Amino acid sequence: MAGIKTAASRGYDIIGDIHGCANTLERLLDQMGYRKLNGIYQHPRRQAIFIGDIIDRGPRIRESLHLVRDMVEHGAARIVMGNHEYNALGYCTRARPGSGKQFLREHNARHDRLIKETLEQFDAYPHEWNEFLEWFYTIPLFIDEDDFRVVHACWDQGLIDKFRDSQGGACIDEDFLHASAAIESFAGQVMDTLLRGTDLRLPEGVKITGRDGYIREFFRTKFWADNPQTYADVVFQPDPLPPEVARMKLTEAERKQLISYPLDAPPVFVGHYWMDSSPAPLKQNVACIDYSAVKYGKLVAYRMDDEKVLSRDKFVWVEVGRPEQPDYPTSEDSVAR
Repeated sequence: MAGIKTAASRGYDIIGDIHGCANTLERLLDQMGYRKLNGIYQHPRRQAIFIGDIIDRGPRIRESLHLVRDMVEHGAARIVMGNHEYNALGYCTRARPGSGKQFLREHNARHDRLIKETLEQFDAYPHEWNEFLEWFYTIPLFIDEDDFRVVHACWDQGLIDKFRDSQGGACIDEDFLHASAAIESFAGQVMDTLLRGTDLRLPEGVKITGRDGYIREFFRTKFWADNPQTYADVVFQPDPLPPEVARMKLTEAERKQLISYPLDAPPVFVGHYWMDSSPAPLKQNVACIDYSAVKYGKLVAYRMDDEKVLSRDKFVWVEVGRPEQPDYPTSEDSVAR
């Protein structure tokens, strides 16, 4: 009917991992034509979609959460859950008696470090932090429209269908959170795959020390690789594989572990992966929009309209430059491009 817009023709601006870079987010929204109306960023026609990971690491986590939640609650934006929001729920939720744990997510040195800035910035606002934790339960794991899809790390159709059937929607509840603490469970597989991605075990005796100092025996893999033959064909992470490992042939068992994303499926958008190149589609219907804003990279958005084939020209971004005398994490210097 004339005058009625479809979901896609409204126009969506899909925004990458923010990680507390509120100043940079405001610059990106300004650049895309969003303006504050009654204190809330809005666009006269389009809607923002946040890919998750609003919290942790950055200088203005509390401000970022308020900005994003206000937009979502007033219909100016939508959001999917990131692994950092999920981690925060686990870190702050006490385990049930008899589990042998105090919290669902262990309070060890690595986990303490990852959430440190968030808890410090809410130290004087504990009531607010508890409200945000409750709000995290209202954030869906995925958005599935006729014309496009959004998930933080990996679109696994089989898992998503099963989750939707069991949960009756796209959100988790506290029971599902508790169940997901067991990684081998269905709940654990849903949260690990959709929010962290797929992986393969490295060959016997091979380990990778990441840029964050964490030693890994697994590497992250693409969920869209077409007919991959070697480890190099499927690796998708900031830390490269050793050249001799990258050349190794995938076994038949490893190939069966991989999932694929068909070329005729709707375009899907992910964040999570700390890209650092020039923004461009990964495949004609797959795009990553996380370009490491909090690590002085870019805060990126893709301006989605009705296209079925994604275009490099639809990416927009703000560069995050290092201050001349950096006092990170309390400063944030960004330049629109």
